[in-house]
Amino acid sequence: MSAPDFSIGVLTLSDKGSQGERVDESGRLASEMLSPLGRLSHYEILPDDPERIVALLVKWIDEEGVDLIVTTGGTGLSPRDITPEATQRVFDYAIPGVPEAMRAAGLIKTPHAML
Repeated sequence: MSAPDFSIGVLTLSDKGSQGERVDESGRLASEMLSPLGRLSHYEILPDDPERIVALLVKWIDEEGVDLIVTTGGTGLSPRDITPEATQRVFDYAIPGVPEAMRAAGLIKTPHAML
């Protein structure tokens, strides 16, 4: 059975990953997990730079019509971990409960998920 014609973008946010200093395991895993839903049409690794993140998300959505974008990385507690703040600048509204469900699922694997 082939995947539907549903385009998926995976965006990894990592200073070290964007410089080739770290292998992007989370982006690879996200791509594999999402493959039954559609085709991976876009994949990129960017540094933790809010202007670049916003610009790429807007391009993928508005210009290239990507149906689903999954981001990974940039969610820690350091000053450069700004993925949530950058993505909030792009979407029209939040879906309440989704971040809480993600953290709850993460707590099954690590007590650090809340951070």
